Amino acid sequence: MQLNSFYPVLMSRQLRESRDFYTTHFGFPVTFEADWYVSLKSADGRYELAFVVHDHATVVSAYQTPVAGLLLNFEVADVDAEYARLIEQAGLPLVRALITEEFGQRHFATVDPNGVLIDVIQIVPPSDAFAAQYTEAVWNSSTHAE
Repeated sequence: MQLNSFYPVLMSRQLRESRDFYTTHFGFPVTFEADWYVSLKSADGRYELAFVVHDHATVVSAYQTPVAGLLLNFEVADVDAEYARLIEQAGLPLVRALITEEFGQRHFATVDPNGVLIDVIQIVPPSDAFAAQYTEAVWNSSTHAE
């Protein structure tokens, strides 16, 4: 199968709040909006995220449940700067304190209006114990900050 696009569509009770949260704090402009569906795409066009009212007729009736148990990872170049911007300045809820993990991440977590956990991550060099578990040297990649 050749994919043309791939993105999550979160079933929500808070459509407008979700739109506002991701446009305000994560820079996702709206690309389509109806009273039951909102589509967002990052400013660089690389990432998409959408929301649908959980009980809309387009959702199979047996699955019309708001999103639960979802974790979104947002990988960034400078997690400390994002922590300052999102937690200290914008006042988003902090649900995991900023920490550097031996497995190669420095991160913190917040939560969106739907209760979706958002883990804001910077890739850092892992400890020797974890380095061998990587199939590629992601912490040396030009797309990640050290």
